[in-house]
Amino acid sequence: MSSNISKSNQPYDQEIIDIVDYVLNFEITSPLAYETAWNCFMDTLGCGLEALEYEACTKLLGPVVEGANLENGVKVPGTNYVLDPVQGAFNIGAMIRWLDFNDTWLAAEWGHPSDNLGAILATADWLTRTTDKKFTIKDVLTAMIKAHEIQGCIALENSFNKVGLDHVLLVKVASTAVVSQMMDLTREQTLAAVSLAWVDGQSLRTYRHFPNAGSRKSWAAGDATSRAVRLALIAKTGEMGYPSALTAKTWGFYDVSFKGNAFKFQRPYGTYVMENILFKISFPAEFHSQTAVEAAMTLHSAMLAAGKTQADIKKVTIRTHEACIRIIDKKGPLNNPADRDHCIQYMVAVPLIFGRLTARDYEDNIAADPRIDELREKIICVEDSKFTTDYHDPEKRSIANALTIEFNDGSIVGEEVVEYPIGHARRRTAGIPLLIEKYRTNLARIYDVPTAEKILSLSMDYERLIATPVDEFMDLMAL
Repeated sequence: MSSNISKSNQPYDQEIIDIVDYVLNFEITSPLAYETAWNCFMDTLGCGLEALEYEACTKLLGPVVEGANLENGVKVPGTNYVLDPVQGAFNIGAMIRWLDFNDTWLAAEWGHPSDNLGAILATADWLTRTTDKKFTIKDVLTAMIKAHEIQGCIALENSFNKVGLDHVLLVKVASTAVVSQMMDLTREQTLAAVSLAWVDGQSLRTYRHFPNAGSRKSWAAGDATSRAVRLALIAKTGEMGYPSALTAKTWGFYDVSFKGNAFKFQRPYGTYVMENILFKISFPAEFHSQTAVEAAMTLHSAMLAAGKTQADIKKVTIRTHEACIRIIDKKGPLNNPADRDHCIQYMVAVPLIFGRLTARDYEDNIAADPRIDELREKIICVEDSKFTTDYHDPEKRSIANALTIEFNDGSIVGEEVVEYPIGHARRRTAGIPLLIEKYRTNLARIYDVPTAEKILSLSMDYERLIATPVDEFMDLMAL
């Protein structure tokens, strides 16, 4: 029955066709896209390695059931796991996303396009070990550019958070498309795979927000990437697709999940997203807060110079953009690290008190310091319409925040304004050396000195790296 239906003449939704034809046919020629993807590759792997220091992450890794390793399967960086590609994608995707420290994309929808590396790297490693198709790191970078582009271009004009859906939906769609191409699916099979991704039930965003904020937001990317690999494998069998998965009246994605609205597009698929991706370099903090944290660090130094502490603060005002207020402006109790790293008041209070913000500052032992909650109550956000406009401007894409501190004695320090964070395209030159140092630090968390230096040396040699077979690279990253 499915075979007959799959051969119907019903055309696929144009939105699905455009994704598939881009993945199958678009040739990437942009040197900037490849250079940025190279940096993105290193940074994303490093974020995964740092996550291995947290038991909340590692308890979810490994095979689905103990002992279910796969000979010639996917090797998971920083571990001794050898897994099937579906579970391998879950492991890598969960690792790299765990600490909210990988790259990000801010537009009508938010997200983290390097989440897709979980599916890409797992698929490339598995296929290289088990088939005649041999992938190099250059192939991985190419797939990353295309996955970034699909996820990011859809996000430019379409807000999934406003209808309660989580942005990992776009990870699943983008990953499904690129791994279908990697698996050599036909055009018809790839169309089917992408349609299956849209037909799926989608993650509700509630796990990112009060009262349900929790650690699922840290493994949601693993869930999305593993599902993408699974759907591509299903489509490869010849399983039917669903041509009007988006547009079908009553039953399609638009009517069921997007309030009856069709997607809007600002630009065709190319290389724009990777070229303009935002790296999280300075702080493991939700990206709308990055500039606020940087400003808070500067003001902490000013407070020390003035002989003032948190106890002297009467009020902190954050002049910000609308998206920041919508996603991370929080009052009341914060229940866990996932709740804290999505609260701008918490992420500003910590550096104002301690002069730092690290991943460990979200843990319970730090959060128990009563000074943090006391200061949180004194921090307010106000929208600046110019900041909001510049946030959406495709030529700027600023993430501006401005902090002012008023003390009990009536004195004021600030206003400290930061429009673009380190890691933004407009501060890329200053950011890349720090990104490399971040990668070096993360390698040192897991590997002995000789191994870490070997990985770093290869990673920094672009021409040698892109020619390296994926299985050889993954062997080097495994324990």
